Amino acid sequence: MKQHSTVIASFVFLLIGWISGQINGEESISTVLAYGAAILVGGHRLFITGLKNLFRLEFDMRTLMTIAVIGAAIIGEWGEGATVVILFAISEVLESYSLDKARQSIRSLMDIAPKEALIRRGKQEFTVEVDDIRIGDILIVKPGQKIAMDGIVVRGISAVNQAAITGESVPVSKTIDNEVFAGTLNGEGLLEVKVTKHVDDTTIAKIIHLVEEAQAERAPSQAFVDRFAKYYTPVIMLISLLVAVLPPLLFDADWSKWIYQGLAVLVVGCPCALVISTPVAIVTAIGNAARNGVLIKGGIHLEEMGAIKAIAFDKTGTLTKGIPVVTDYLPQTNTDSNELLLIIAALENGSQHPLASAIMKKAEQENLPYQDQLIEDFSSITGKGIKGKVNEKLYYVGSPVLFDEVLTKGIPSNLKGTISELQNQGKTVMVAGNATEILGLLAVADEVRVNSKSVIQQLHSLGIQKTIMLTGDNLGTATAIGKQIGVSDIQADLLPQDKLTFIKELRNKYDRVAMVGDGVNDAPALAASTVGIAMGGAGTDTALETADIALMADDLSKLPFTLKLSRKALTIIKQNITFSLGIKIVALLLVIPGWLTLWIAIFADMGATLIVTLNSLRLLRVKDK
Repeated sequence: MKQHSTVIASFVFLLIGWISGQINGEESISTVLAYGAAILVGGHRLFITGLKNLFRLEFDMRTLMTIAVIGAAIIGEWGEGATVVILFAISEVLESYSLDKARQSIRSLMDIAPKEALIRRGKQEFTVEVDDIRIGDILIVKPGQKIAMDGIVVRGISAVNQAAITGESVPVSKTIDNEVFAGTLNGEGLLEVKVTKHVDDTTIAKIIHLVEEAQAERAPSQAFVDRFAKYYTPVIMLISLLVAVLPPLLFDADWSKWIYQGLAVLVVGCPCALVISTPVAIVTAIGNAARNGVLIKGGIHLEEMGAIKAIAFDKTGTLTKGIPVVTDYLPQTNTDSNELLLIIAALENGSQHPLASAIMKKAEQENLPYQDQLIEDFSSITGKGIKGKVNEKLYYVGSPVLFDEVLTKGIPSNLKGTISELQNQGKTVMVAGNATEILGLLAVADEVRVNSKSVIQQLHSLGIQKTIMLTGDNLGTATAIGKQIGVSDIQADLLPQDKLTFIKELRNKYDRVAMVGDGVNDAPALAASTVGIAMGGAGTDTALETADIALMADDLSKLPFTLKLSRKALTIIKQNITFSLGIKIVALLLVIPGWLTLWIAIFADMGATLIVTLNSLRLLRVKDK
């Protein structure tokens, strides 16, 4: 029988008992039988657990309730015993309802991905269950359909709504070689997707698994409550015994009245609200975060995030996009701008230099056919640049140092000034020319993310004491970018092990420190921080595994939201614990004048449970932005 139907049946018996009591008297067999049936129907699960715990000497709230109800029956308070059982059962129904409500966000995630899909295998097209889809199958996703599996687009172009996975509100354009995720919604175009993961390994499956694990994990405040309840329960039982026997023994008071008071102490002492005070808040907050594209991997990380005082950021790929772009192209006078760019891109096409892609992308934007350009005698000048012949003429592309060597008189002073200016802006300068003159300058830089500056400002306004940028770049580049973004501290020329050492130093100084990185080369620093936060958890297994928190959309703006949610969760947990204990103390003080009744006791306990639950559900209202 389900919980709510048990409560209804128990309530019916209680009503019959009350009517019988009015007609036949409280002591009549029919009244006692009706109340007894109400107690057994509504409390059988409670008694089984309570009695088991009593024999094992494990004292929890069910043990207390069992003793209280049996005691009420012994002293003839059958009606109140039955009421206690029903109210306790109602509070349990409310508790499970609130946890269900909090977990609905995860259930809704489970229902996001379709259960079957149209695939092409070989030359055949047919619909299959997702469990039967194999890696390498071609998924055919029509406009308006949900994508059933993770994969790579092999044909078509469309905008895909990824909100379910990454929390991004704006659809993302997808074309050939782009990654797509199960559970995301295809827009107007037809897409063919090559499946890359089994159904249990998709990003959505991993998110669900990790969030469920996180919601089940005990947070520090929950561990405190569990430890507290372990000692608190025997103390309440002892107080209850003393309340029942001391007044009659010492002051010749009425035994039945004080035994009744002792039983009421047992009921009011039940730590129901205290026990539920933390888990409901944790489950609600983690579910809300997951719905907004932030994966928090446990209650402990949620609580720690709420107490963070300093945040360190990796630069490349976190505060910046991690993709170099040409920011300045300065051809000299008497030089054909497009022709020079075509020659530079053609030379860089044969280079292994990490910045070559930025120049080729620039040439593509200008529609220059650099791949068709014939290059002769191409060679790399280690650490300095490249050279090669185009139309029988020798050209050089490389660092300013290369041209100080190539040109007889070195780089002209006016160009040296321009180069220094660009370098001071944090840009890498490349020079193009021949053996006699410089034909043009190119400045390449890693673009700062559009929202990096506003995120740093928000974090400072939220009370974060220090924001530190960590980078392997030289101090000049790092300072230029750091000033642009507005971080409070900059650490440059760092190797991965230096980042690790720096995080340890920060922890000594600020106690709780978060580290934000991409989860790959920052793994040691992420692990050493109090809370490791990985960028771009969607599609990045390393980020999901390494970090304590993953920002699924690779979007820094989720960071202030995560901080606000964590702090709100901490506040609500503290409120819940304080309220749960406070209401117990107030109710127990009613024992002194002898005013405490079983009715007041159970209402205090159930009311506290309900208020704590509703207070925790306020975490669902914390919004991103």
